[in-house]
Amino acid sequence: MKRLMSIGLVAVLIFAVVMAGCVGSSGETTTSGPTETYSITIYTGSTSGVYYPLGSTYANILQKYSKDETGIQIDAKAVTSGASVSNAQAIGDGRAQAAIMQNDVAYYAYNGVILDAFKDNAVKNLRGIAALYPETIQFVVKADSDIKSLEDLAGKKVAVGAAGSGTAVAAQQILEAAGVWDKIDPVWLSFTEATQQLKLGQIDAAVIVSGAPTPAVDQIAVQTPVRIIPIGDDILQKLHDKGYIFYVSQTLPKDTYNGMTEDTPTLAVKAVLVVSADVPDDVVYAMTKLLFLHIDELRQVHAKAQYISLDTALDGMSIPLHPGAIKYYEEQGKTIPDELKP
Repeated sequence: MKRLMSIGLVAVLIFAVVMAGCVGSSGETTTSGPTETYSITIYTGSTSGVYYPLGSTYANILQKYSKDETGIQIDAKAVTSGASVSNAQAIGDGRAQAAIMQNDVAYYAYNGVILDAFKDNAVKNLRGIAALYPETIQFVVKADSDIKSLEDLAGKKVAVGAAGSGTAVAAQQILEAAGVWDKIDPVWLSFTEATQQLKLGQIDAAVIVSGAPTPAVDQIAVQTPVRIIPIGDDILQKLHDKGYIFYVSQTLPKDTYNGMTEDTPTLAVKAVLVVSADVPDDVVYAMTKLLFLHIDELRQVHAKAQYISLDTALDGMSIPLHPGAIKYYEEQGKTIPDELKP
């Protein structure tokens, strides 16, 4: 009788352990048969932007291919959000395990600087997977304007972005590097407000940080031709010297907007795919691998995905990489800079 009771007790304990392993929520590893399962929530942006279609397609890629191609079943879902700042906060408090955001915001969040949202709330568990595509910094003027350079903005009324936004911070940093921030008349406006006021002649220039061509600029350029003020490598070097490593150079083709007559050098920040440091190394390795194995599917849903490349995956990365991503890159023969190692 005692022997039968002991066998029964062991059976109950084994059943309890198995059942416990089958219960999981976002950010937890579970098992179901021989395949490990990991659930993640990916924060993106609004449905009208770029982050959501790319993020939701990436979630589908993880869901569809992870088991067969990596041996880990990644149950991923993408959700809409307020974009970069709220995405960093969601990584910080565990609501998200992965997200897309601007690399400058990632830098501010990780270091707890610049933006009020992070000054007393640094997101130290933020880690990088890959830089994705450029979000172009565009100093927009009318095509017939006499403003030809950043220095020409002195004494002019310039829309520098919404108050407290990443655009406003970028505008100030760039104009400080050019020595004219204290010489302009700054106006804090959204992209749509700024372009409309530019069209009406109520401001002289508008600063837009977005993938180009930007719809708000494109819409006014049909009737009001525009130009982009060039920003050279000298400004980029000054920004890097100040520690703003997230800026990269970019050239806008002359057919980007009606009114442009030549290719124009400017700067950009990068959209980056980030993850929580709490996600296991093997899961992030799988996420990184699947991103590059299935770039073509991302490129089918948005033109910006054409910029996603293994060759440029570290360009503009502004926070430490996750060890799982480092493992993948090193297998591909990439050298990881010391500043990107956690």
